Amino acid sequence: MSSLWGNLDFVHPEAFLLLLLIPLLGLWYFLRLRKRQTYLTISDNTPIKKLSTWRTILYPYLPILRVFSLAFIIIALARPQLTLKEEEIKAEGIDIIMVMDISSSMLAQDFKPDRLQVSKEVAKQFVDKREFDRIGLVVFAGESFTQCPLTTDHRVVKDFLDGLQCGMLEDGTAIGMGLASAVNRMKDSDSKSKVVILLTDGVNNSGYIKPLTASEIAQELETKVYTIGVGTRGQALSPVSRRSDGRYIFGMANVEIDERLLEEIANMTGGQYYRATDQQSLESIYAEIDQLEKTEMEITSFRRYSEEFRRFLKLGIILLLIDLLLRLRVFKTLP
Repeated sequence: MSSLWGNLDFVHPEAFLLLLLIPLLGLWYFLRLRKRQTYLTISDNTPIKKLSTWRTILYPYLPILRVFSLAFIIIALARPQLTLKEEEIKAEGIDIIMVMDISSSMLAQDFKPDRLQVSKEVAKQFVDKREFDRIGLVVFAGESFTQCPLTTDHRVVKDFLDGLQCGMLEDGTAIGMGLASAVNRMKDSDSKSKVVILLTDGVNNSGYIKPLTASEIAQELETKVYTIGVGTRGQALSPVSRRSDGRYIFGMANVEIDERLLEEIANMTGGQYYRATDQQSLESIYAEIDQLEKTEMEITSFRRYSEEFRRFLKLGIILLLIDLLLRLRVFKTLP
């Protein structure tokens, strides 16, 4: 079956080779007409011109009806079909909550322009790939809160990601609080697969819930936690203090990430720990998580065909009948 345009397909496209007969028939008609013509030499044809009527003007164009009639019949022989395609998609989405550290250390400039901005952009790219999943957003610093509950409206999630900035919460790094907030959002989830992606660049130093306690709760709720430590190895240009007007003062500081804790959280819940030292490695981490947590989909396709050859055949026959009637009744000639 060969598709020529849109949803119109032709079962027998080889029938279009018959269109080559049209110019051959035209040549035959022209040569036959010349043989039948007779010539008379006269000195002045002005009186004959006055005898012209609509019949004499229309008659030379009569063969065009036969050409179109033949063309439509050939199209009908090619058997055009209109393809009506239906798809039924059954997708079992995954519930994913991203837990983002927005403490002041996320303004460190070992990522360009800073850790927070890069983390937001890469997270948005990840959201775009998860078409059928519900995604939520939790943020934490010295405390935590849910920025966006689980939703399939990914535009809203990305808008909230865009709006994240340091200083929204009391400064500090409450990893346990951030994870607990995310797990709390998962307790009412009916999804067979629940995932938390926790991103931080520091050491737990705030909050009243210990990270491992939150991990145990995640384990009980069968929630898998992927942890990401963000920051270069060694030192980075980071906020070291703050002016009275709220602006940060930057200086070189050691990058301290509690990798052992993050790895333990991941292992307890069946997840995995990653270390991102630049934007490229962070993108690779999210890409790997995307591959590990595939959404189960079942797609059933239905194809229906509407036979369209009848309309072309009718047009061809109608034009043929008009041509025949004109020749017999109007022009009084044999077909």
